[in-house]
Amino acid sequence: MASLLSRRPDTPRMIDTARPGWLAWWLIVVAVLVVTIVAVGGITRLTESGLSITQWDPVTGVLPPLSEQAWQAEFARYQATPEYRLEAGPAGMTLSDFKGIFFWEWFHRLLGRLIGMVFALPLIFAWVRGWIPRGYKPRLVALLALGGLQGVFGWLMVRSGLGGEMTDVSHFWLSIHLGTALITLAGLVWTALDLRTLKRDPRARPARLRPFAALAGVVLFIQIVLGAWVAGLNAGLASNTWPLMQGRFLPEANWAQGAFWAFTHDPFLLHFLHRWFAWIAFAALVWLGLQASRREGIAGKALLVIVCAQVLLGIVTVVTGVSIWVAVAHQVTGALLVAATAASAHALGQRTSRMDGLAA
Repeated sequence: MASLLSRRPDTPRMIDTARPGWLAWWLIVVAVLVVTIVAVGGITRLTESGLSITQWDPVTGVLPPLSEQAWQAEFARYQATPEYRLEAGPAGMTLSDFKGIFFWEWFHRLLGRLIGMVFALPLIFAWVRGWIPRGYKPRLVALLALGGLQGVFGWLMVRSGLGGEMTDVSHFWLSIHLGTALITLAGLVWTALDLRTLKRDPRARPARLRPFAALAGVVLFIQIVLGAWVAGLNAGLASNTWPLMQGRFLPEANWAQGAFWAFTHDPFLLHFLHRWFAWIAFAALVWLGLQASRREGIAGKALLVIVCAQVLLGIVTVVTGVSIWVAVAHQVTGALLVAATAASAHALGQRTSRMDGLAA
């Protein structure tokens, strides 16, 4: 009674305005867009479209050339690149051909801008409305910063192929560009799952990254980097047979420039490493999927299905001589594999109040 009498009637009641469920769905939409841009990026690379736009115009570049004169000017800039002078030009590229490759690079950049807007604008709105739960603002800002870095890395990747005698982008910048996108994807999935758990249980704490889950993630990241180097060096064409490469298990590699150069540049050696390191990644992810299946179910089972599909697609990509659509499917499945790995690792590290009570 005393406490009731002592309470001031004009004291405002604390209202929790956080909307973790809304934020979780928003991040899932952004994650789907990231998988989409990974697919378009794969098409852009496989169709040799990545160097068709030689300038970075974040604002004016939203629109493609709208007149014949504008197309001629864009084509002239491309004709000054090593790719055109050494490959596309001698092959007889016409303006019509150029428009075809220009579309994919333009669409790829347009999707990047769209993802930035779909992330930034709702983030600002949720921030102003007070919808972001306590402790999540730094994480969301970090994801936004990663998205911005992705754009910068994409341009640095393109610029690496515009000078000297380069007819392709640097495979190092390609791996940085792709790796940043997939790290962002993992962060989006993890944060969305944390927010979804928080919606179900307001006392839940963010999931922890368990040691073996972290190890599985590192193994997967190495395999992704190897895959990006294989793609950047066109090393997928080093052999169209499986399991042997050109009739032998260990292919001939160029060691003349040292072991470091061979392990980072030789297409035959990198194809070999990507091909067989995949089984180490497969074993680690299967174990992670089995553990997650016992804990949460859906994420772990999805991981098991996707990792098996990814291995099969990798083999089919090789034996079809890197068929474009099979290779794109392989890259998209790789992105889905990252998402499933993040979800499975999250399932192992969940910390809800129910689990805390059982532990006590």
